[in-house]
This record gives sequence, structure tokens and C-alpha cells, in this order.
Amino acid sequence: MNLTISGHHLEVTPALRGYVTSKLDRITRHFDQVVDVKVLLTIDNMKEKELRQRAECNIHVKGRDLFAESSHADLYAAVDELADKLDRQVSRYKTRTQDHHHETHRRHTGSTALDS
Repeated sequence: MNLTISGHHLEVTPALRGYVTSKLDRITRHFDQVVDVKVLLTIDNMKEKELRQRAECNIHVKGRDLFAESSHADLYAAVDELADKLDRQVSRYKTRTQDHHHETHRRHTGSTALDS
């Protein structure tokens, strides 16, 4: 799995990088077909302080791309919310793909009136 963490208007510190990595490990634990993960952490220069810090994530899994974003006053809280959203998306995607691969029912091959 390729993990890219980048910052826009902020420096991604080793502590922040470790925190994001630990939160995203939960997703790879649930679903092992994750190919690529790109995380963008942004601080917007908005007047409202409560939604200034934003976390966005693109996850490329086998056959599909998943995207989620979260805004909060605290960047760590935004990452927490982002991880929860991605976890729900990945589990929903996983159940959908598993539902389509169910075993087909076999037909009964008993003798009929046409066999005689």
C-alpha cells in the first residue's frame, strides 16, 4: 500500500504523520485490497475558526476510488472524523463486493419424465 500524506498551508510533522498513519491502519486491517492512499491536510484562511482545519483522503481500492473529507476546529479531530467516514465506506464496499460473489444454487438433477 502506498501512503502519501501532504499538507497545504501547514507542515506535516512526524507526530501528525504518525497519527494519520495509525488511524488509517484501521482501514487496512478491515480491508487488505487497498492499493493507494492519498491524504491532504489543509488549513484554510477562513473567518470561521470552527471549520478551518480540513482533512481529505482518496483511497484507491481494487476496482474503485473512495473519497472522504472532514472539517473541524482541531486537525486531529478532523482526522478522527475522516477515519470514521472512510471506515464506513470501506466496510460498505467490502460487503457489497462479497454479496456479489455468493455461491450459486445448484439445480436438482433428478430424473424427470423427459429422461425416460
